[in-house]
Amino acid sequence: MIIQESAENYLETILILNLRNPPVRSIDIVNELSVTKPSVSVAMKNLRENGFITMDDAGFINLTAKGKEIAETMYERHTLLTKWLEGLGVNPETAAEDACRIEHVISEDSFEAIKKLFKKK
Repeated sequence: MIIQESAENYLETILILNLRNPPVRSIDIVNELSVTKPSVSVAMKNLRENGFITMDDAGFINLTAKGKEIAETMYERHTLLTKWLEGLGVNPETAAEDACRIEHVISEDSFEAIKKLFKKK
């Protein structure tokens, strides 16, 4: 399934926030990503309508199975690519920024090859 990069970023952010300090609310996403409340509201509506998240009456956001799958894929890519770039000598801040961009466009084949190479070390 192909979804927009921004949706992948929101899903990954929900996962990270949930790992760090559950439960997750829209304001947590606003603060984490430094975006506006209306932007997050629209994004959450779209993610909910497309079955990637649920939101309860208290405003707590939870990933659905398909939302969690995408979030975990992006998170795995981000963390491994960041470590790989740092291992190549890229400073940590630049490595994280670059990994954030690469994680959305890299093919599954290329990522698996990097993952294999990384595991050999």
